Amino acid sequence: MEALAGLRRPNVTVPLAQTIAQQYFGVSAVEVTELGSNQDRNFLLMEASGNRTVLKIDNAAFALAEIEAQNEVMNACVSAGVSVAQVLRNADGSLVRTVFDADGVEHFARRFQFVPGTSLLDAHFLSAVMMQQVGSLTGEVSAALTKFTHPGLERASQWDMRRAADIADSLLGSIADGRRRERVRAAIKAARIALTQVGELPVQAVHGDVTDDNIMWGGPQNSSQLTVLDFGDVSTGWRVAELAVTLSSLLQHAAERPLDVLVAARAFHQKQALTSAEVSALWPLVVLRACVLVTSGAKQLELEADNDYAAERIEGEWRIFEEATRYPLDVMRAATRAALHVQITETETAADAAKAATSTKPAKEPQVESGPFSFPKKKRFKALEGSLLQSPVALHRVDLGAESEWMDDGAWLREGAEEQFIREAFSFVGQPGESGIYLPYALERLTRSRINSAEAPKTIPFGIEAYFTQRTKVFAPFDGEISVPAPTLAERDEQQVVLTASDGSRLVLTGLVKLPQPGPVSAGDPLGRVASSDSQQLNRVRILWVSSRATSRIPFFGGDELAPAYEQLTIDPAPLLGLPREEERPDAAVEQDRRNRVFSSAQERYYVDPPEFERGWKHHLIDTNGRAYVDLVNNVAGLGHSHPRITAAAEQQLRLLNTNSRFLYRQLAEYSERLIEKAPNSLDTVLLVNSGTEAVDLALRLAWAATGRKTIISLREAYHGWSIGADAVTTSAYDNPNAVGSRPDWVHVADVPNPLRGKHTGPDAETYYATELADTLKQLDAQGKPVAGFICESVLGNAGGVLLPEGYLREVYAKVRGAGGLCIADEVQVGFGRMGQGFWGFNQQGVRPDIITIAKPMGNGFPIGGVITTRAIAESLGNEGMFFSSAGGSPLSCAVGLAVLDAMDEDKILENVANVGEYFKDRLEMLMAKHPLIGFVHGAGLYLGVELVRDRETLEPAKEETMEVCERMLHLGVIIQPTSERQNVLKIKPPLCIDRESVDFVVEALDQVLTEVVATFPTAHS
Repeated sequence: MEALAGLRRPNVTVPLAQTIAQQYFGVSAVEVTELGSNQDRNFLLMEASGNRTVLKIDNAAFALAEIEAQNEVMNACVSAGVSVAQVLRNADGSLVRTVFDADGVEHFARRFQFVPGTSLLDAHFLSAVMMQQVGSLTGEVSAALTKFTHPGLERASQWDMRRAADIADSLLGSIADGRRRERVRAAIKAARIALTQVGELPVQAVHGDVTDDNIMWGGPQNSSQLTVLDFGDVSTGWRVAELAVTLSSLLQHAAERPLDVLVAARAFHQKQALTSAEVSALWPLVVLRACVLVTSGAKQLELEADNDYAAERIEGEWRIFEEATRYPLDVMRAATRAALHVQITETETAADAAKAATSTKPAKEPQVESGPFSFPKKKRFKALEGSLLQSPVALHRVDLGAESEWMDDGAWLREGAEEQFIREAFSFVGQPGESGIYLPYALERLTRSRINSAEAPKTIPFGIEAYFTQRTKVFAPFDGEISVPAPTLAERDEQQVVLTASDGSRLVLTGLVKLPQPGPVSAGDPLGRVASSDSQQLNRVRILWVSSRATSRIPFFGGDELAPAYEQLTIDPAPLLGLPREEERPDAAVEQDRRNRVFSSAQERYYVDPPEFERGWKHHLIDTNGRAYVDLVNNVAGLGHSHPRITAAAEQQLRLLNTNSRFLYRQLAEYSERLIEKAPNSLDTVLLVNSGTEAVDLALRLAWAATGRKTIISLREAYHGWSIGADAVTTSAYDNPNAVGSRPDWVHVADVPNPLRGKHTGPDAETYYATELADTLKQLDAQGKPVAGFICESVLGNAGGVLLPEGYLREVYAKVRGAGGLCIADEVQVGFGRMGQGFWGFNQQGVRPDIITIAKPMGNGFPIGGVITTRAIAESLGNEGMFFSSAGGSPLSCAVGLAVLDAMDEDKILENVANVGEYFKDRLEMLMAKHPLIGFVHGAGLYLGVELVRDRETLEPAKEETMEVCERMLHLGVIIQPTSERQNVLKIKPPLCIDRESVDFVVEALDQVLTEVVATFPTAHS
């Protein structure tokens, strides 16, 4: 039939379209532009009034019932709240007209609502945020059509995924490139076989083409608005095919990371839950969709060499095919199951008895203790039937994972660390005998991680590695067929022996000697032996048990995006050694679901698809796959994560005493004296609390008590905390969109002296704002609201590390004090040397505050806060009653605080901030010269902000681009996040120990990402 051979488009030119619009629809178009379509004709009609609509001339192959079904489907979507481009009614109430093309052929024509915005097809890369939105949209369309029926849906279409393999096969001859043709043929064959294994798939009405070129994006100013276009492919079909079509279109935006599109699959699954069979069928259908695209595109160009639309699309369709087949189909199916957390169908598990047999938890014996090196509670294991060993061997578990105590203090970064730990483990085993050690299945080895790496390291073993203290024979645990593959250039050029079971599962052993001849073996037949090991000589065997579902080669080590798939395709061989299986750990997505169930949606979090972090070291965060990221946002851990001195101080103090400051102990005075030494002269009194919010709250109370007044002046776009008092002086529209208009009457909001975006950015900005504030003080006094205090961050932190105009605080402090008020410096984020000029952020302004609030860096992650002020101001608090904080100034807090101050000196933190901070800013400014997207580099020291704008003249914020940068930088191993009310500033406030090597790595990654992001939003930067 013609559908299999491609369809010629209606012969309608632009002049004829203009005539049809006037004659049949009464639209006088002053400008007509043809839009793309493979088999129909679409035209944008512009009227003199500026009104725009779209004229669609449907292919003559489509019957009226099919056209009416499309219209009804649109209505169903609108009723469900899905944004679609709706068909417009004509003057007589009709939706469809019959028109004729230049050949006199009859066609149906309709006029549609014009949807402004940008086609997602134009985006080069799509972030996880956008892919998630697209997946949700497709799920909403599918849910809206679940019960929809119409006679016009029963149609023969080349886009029906139930016929995709046949259609692609029939069009293969149109691909002229022989190599490409054979690759498509092989992909079709593999997908056919896969679909025979999944069982019955649910059928319903489907849109059939919710793709990047049929989704209009509302643009940067309306980024969450996605609208579906073109319902020309609606029909009855497999429900999961709707998602497969969407995923295939997203593949050309995935930057050679096809698994990234699975975030859209998860979003779809939340809107329209998929069955196990559908999940198993999903990636084979993605592959078949890619095959249909490239074959039908080639056929269309055969029919119409002048079809510019088809010619422009063909290379994009080949990119989709390349990404759909980048990894073996068995691996992608496993990755899909892992991403959606859906169990395998019965049809598949029937052929995989080995996996099922080991999926239940083993008996409690033998048990092991926790820790990096675990001893069995019983000295010997009971040999299991079907074991690799014929006599019991006591194997001790060695944990080199991210949470192992052996990894403390950065030990995992030492050269040769893994071998050193294994040798050390042998010292626990004792004399040679029936014993040894093993490194468990699927537990990451942090010793294989790397820092400053854009690629995820291969840290996860998909088998067990075992070392024995004596020569140990290994036997076949089941009947099977032996093969001895030729050696490969692996980590060691070692021989492998493969035992294939009758169900297709494979046991791969590496490191054996005395190998058997290829051929059949029975359970209990010898497979070889492992040479003995001791603390000097290591001889190991690697045991990889591959599921029958795996048809491709599975590596022993992985760690990139494919790791969850490899884990799905392998079996923990622990029972074959008489060991307990490793307990499955929830992955990051499961952990995120747990968090969502117990936390409020108001709880802020980073990333759409976040990694799970369980360890940090210096300026790196390490996820549970053992990947290290450069941390640019944790200013709380000022000295770096897991600092040994702070850890030791906390541990020692907890062994001695921890009480509250009502009792007498020397650490309280000792720590307070050390803080006062760091403060300006005349500030001689400390009050200790638990957080920055409490410190700000206390500072406000001190200002009120000392002055007998209530009015506090705060700057616009400021953040000071979340308690009632601290929130009252917080004016950031990001934290509260109604902040400025909802402050209590005792708070007055002054204009922010932002040198880039403020009302005045000239050379005398400090005088302008100070004069303005002086006028405000007079007005407040006249209204009977004299000022009690002025609170200001020494650097505009929430704005992105924006520096105040030089001399601003000096002039403003003078005005406030002249009016009888006190000056509060909020140093919660920028104190303790972060700015690179002395210990305090206000050093840059050459001022002395009356009250200093501090917190974040005081405890290097331990909750400590405080206020430093004068004795007179502090004593005024007594007029209102006694002051007390349960944990503020506790022995533990003081011990940690003292350790922080000592470590700052020992680690030469202030010197590092000055040197590395200046280097970092210089490199970012060099990047600014290359990328117009960077509008300004704010800050100093190691509090920097990279402001992204679409135009350096208008300063239009690049909010969506900023989020895209953050998501893409995560892929490259960098943790960075947006800030400011406009969410267009990359905040850079890393641990103060960051070094130049990591700075270089970050800048190179940012250089790459900025180039890609501009390509993602071409209309915004044209």
